[in-house]
Amino acid sequence: MLFGSTGHRTAEELAAEVQAEAPDIHLSTIYRNLEELERLGVVVHSHFGHGPATYHLAKSVHGHFVCEECGTLIEVPQSMFSGLAKEAATQFGFTIDPHHFAMLGRCADCDKDHKG
Repeated sequence: MLFGSTGHRTAEELAAEVQAEAPDIHLSTIYRNLEELERLGVVVHSHFGHGPATYHLAKSVHGHFVCEECGTLIEVPQSMFSGLAKEAATQFGFTIDPHHFAMLGRCADCDKDHKG
């Protein structure tokens, strides 16, 4: 399921897989387990726009760019956000969590199509 996957999975996707093997397991149980795994530092969750949170293993912590037009998800190294994190801390005393959210914009293909 999540441990055998390299991608991002929603709680609902994970629940469907678990329920295929164990139909009595409720979605709330999946959420409780994900919360505990996150508390232990095993998984992290991210938000990609207006959709549900997705989860992935913490060993592959990275940032995300999401195309608002086609939905393409691009994983970027966490270092990509180091300048932003430094400026946020210096100017505002704010610590950002770059793997928790996605930067929205347009991928190269959609940007090319948009500019005509």
